[in-house]
Amino acid sequence: MRITFILLIVLISHKSAYSQDAKEFSNSAFLKKLYTDKSYTDLKRKIALEFMHIPAGRWGEFVDGVDERILTQKKIVAFTFDACGGKNGNGYDKELIEYLRKEKIPATLFVTGKWIDSQFNSFLDLSCDSLFEIENHGLNHRPCSVKGDSIYGIHGTANIEEAFDEIEANARKIEAITNHYPHFYRSATAFIDEAGAAMTSKLDITAISYEVLSGDAIPFASESAIEENVLKNVKPGAIIIMHFNHPEWNTKEAMERIVPELKKMDYSFVLLKDFSLTSLNGKVSNIRKDVLFDIH
Repeated sequence: MRITFILLIVLISHKSAYSQDAKEFSNSAFLKKLYTDKSYTDLKRKIALEFMHIPAGRWGEFVDGVDERILTQKKIVAFTFDACGGKNGNGYDKELIEYLRKEKIPATLFVTGKWIDSQFNSFLDLSCDSLFEIENHGLNHRPCSVKGDSIYGIHGTANIEEAFDEIEANARKIEAITNHYPHFYRSATAFIDEAGAAMTSKLDITAISYEVLSGDAIPFASESAIEENVLKNVKPGAIIIMHFNHPEWNTKEAMERIVPELKKMDYSFVLLKDFSLTSLNGKVSNIRKDVLFDIH
């Protein structure tokens, strides 16, 4: 009886700690705290001065300074899943995650600060699972622009200072919660300008896009359509983009069809952090000296 009581107290305390953490790490509270952190404000000022007169450059999903594939010719692919957050993006596809766990499929998860705020306990659970790699999708899911470009009706960051907050604040938020500073950043919608990509590199983060667009975010996309998009375009080293914040979409059902087919094709599944990456134009911007890779 005494042991049961102690366990109950521990669980209640643990739940209270989660609630306190969730409040402490909310976007508004955490950003307010960062604005009093000299290391953050000094770095922000330095980056703003350095990029003050640098032109935005090209705007899109595949610009210089962004990686889209793994540097390999082996039959490996990386599944990446975004959680965008916001009014229509705060869901959690738990069935998809449980499928990945059951099949032992590693996945790189790009999360926004907004999504963390809405799914804090789920985020903690995911961050403790070595099957998953937690990466940066921006603080407020704003496309990374230094001049306010927009896409799909989503307003991008207005200037270099806002772009800095979008990337660095969420990176520090993830680090503060998980003790892991993200290696990678995928801009909201994957759109970014060349100046934003260059700034990301200055922060020692690699900007990521994708090579294979699953199409799971297209309204009413069927599992068969998503499967076809992936299987028709997959190739060694492909980074595949999908989502895990919309349980009403057909992502999980599509994965149940895609994974067995890829296995039949002798593909295996990896995390981004374990490999060197390159761009579709062949420019290698992220050579990992701490991992072995083989392009043959």
